[in-house]
Amino acid sequence: MTNILTVDVEEYFHPTEIQNAITRSALSSMPARAEVGLRVILDLLAEHNTRATFFIVGWVAWRQPKLVREILAAGHEIGCHGSEHRLIYDLTPAQFRFDTLEAIRAIEDCCGMSPKAYRAPSFSITKDSLWALDVLAECGFTHDSSIYPVLHDRYGIPGFGRFAQVISTPSGPILEVPVTTVRLSSRIVPGGGGAYLRLLPYRYAAAAIRRVQRVDNRPACLYVHTWELDTDQPRLATNIVSHVRTYAGLKSMRWKMQRLLKEFPFSTLTNVYPTGCLLDKTA
Repeated sequence: MTNILTVDVEEYFHPTEIQNAITRSALSSMPARAEVGLRVILDLLAEHNTRATFFIVGWVAWRQPKLVREILAAGHEIGCHGSEHRLIYDLTPAQFRFDTLEAIRAIEDCCGMSPKAYRAPSFSITKDSLWALDVLAECGFTHDSSIYPVLHDRYGIPGFGRFAQVISTPSGPILEVPVTTVRLSSRIVPGGGGAYLRLLPYRYAAAAIRRVQRVDNRPACLYVHTWELDTDQPRLATNIVSHVRTYAGLKSMRWKMQRLLKEFPFSTLTNVYPTGCLLDKTA
């Protein structure tokens, strides 16, 4: 069974843990490093002849358009990760629409194509911001991967369906594809990558993929950030919790990604779930 691999293309200062520690006005003067981790990921994917979906922050597209073109030229899918990595539930619908259109414009200017897949910064489509799905459908998106069906202090919708499902909105349907979670007894726990891949042993991620495939008969959906493959990035977190969440396990990410790509088949979001799934409510 082919799984889904997604990459959030953002700078080391875009994670919410970091943006809470620095002023937005300071961001424009910080050196860009997205290319460092991106280069590692692109090389790994090329080595294993694997395609992935890259959710790109508009900020990166504006300042480093060649990176977007390189991703597309390598055969990967271009997705959208917002304009400036702002949490959706901190925005009004009008602000979110503006932010999304700005990000689309930045990506279009880079590579001449409009993204059809979206992921919210920090999975910030929650119960309080479900209206964002209507805005996304209005903006032309067919796929979203923003809802994490777990309990977390910053994101998540506990009880939300764990697998791909068509969501009806006033502007049309959109296919929601949550990142992978695993049912352990009565609990739903994360298993889709990111910090959970960095902080936990490799066997946890591998077991999560196998369990979803064998028990649920569904493909897994994993994610990784470009900065998670950049071991020399500046350390900007200001407290121990933020420091652990952001930097712990960075040195292990390359070999974990290498092993995942060797052991499991992956492809893009829309290859695994084509647009035709929008006609199938059981997708």
